Amino acid sequence: MSSALGAVSRASLAEVKERLEALVPSADLAVLGGELFGVLNLIDREHGLRRALADPARAGDAKAALIEGLLDGKVSPAAVALVADVVRLRWSRPSELADAVETLAVTAEAARAEADGRIDDLEDELFRFSRVVEGEPELRSALTDPALPADRKQGLLEALLAGKATPSTLRLVTEVVLRPRGRSLESGLAEYGRVVTQRRQRLVALVRSAVDLTEAQRTRLAAVLAAAYGHEVHLNIELDPTVVGGLSIQLGDEVIDGTIAGRLDDVRRRLAS
Repeated sequence: MSSALGAVSRASLAEVKERLEALVPSADLAVLGGELFGVLNLIDREHGLRRALADPARAGDAKAALIEGLLDGKVSPAAVALVADVVRLRWSRPSELADAVETLAVTAEAARAEADGRIDDLEDELFRFSRVVEGEPELRSALTDPALPADRKQGLLEALLAGKATPSTLRLVTEVVLRPRGRSLESGLAEYGRVVTQRRQRLVALVRSAVDLTEAQRTRLAAVLAAAYGHEVHLNIELDPTVVGGLSIQLGDEVIDGTIAGRLDDVRRRLAS
């Protein structure tokens, strides 16, 4: 997953994750993660397809058209758009493309839990399940036994977690158990937990501006805010023609108003007092 990606590929992944954030308000988060995991399974299973989608000699739009043709009508438009964005970018190896789709799938589940107000529960449940597995050798043996059919493993997980954990926990644990992708059960749970933790620890800033910010301006602003608050800061940009100049930034209950209109209001308040 992302921890194994090179610098260029991490930049590509960050770009696609920004696209995911833009889609979150309109996407059906109850299904998006599952759809992305389904695409991941397709890419992992079809080696020729994975090589074609990651081929650096092939035009990005041509690769996007290929995956759009395969997925159209089978998954949501949001899932199609995200995967098309992934294959348009350059990846060092075909496996990194698949890793990027997996990271997006986990991130989509974290966004789902966040929207439900249960992202803390998701993080805690993944951690506690990993500890249960470590302390119950028979359970671990059953979940990792290649001879045990997938439906039996899924039934066991549903008996353990359904109704007792968040839906996102059940989905993420099920993916790690049924499709480990060369990892141990413990390392798979730990990797998914890191993605969830990164999202939980970030801050979201609502930035109001009369004009859209360039990518360089967004990067600089996010870096300044991250340094000031000690956490990664995700920017939600809202174009507002009433902002005469500068920026208005809101993080939780705190508002940093650097707009001309804000400064004029402050002057008026001072004159009236």
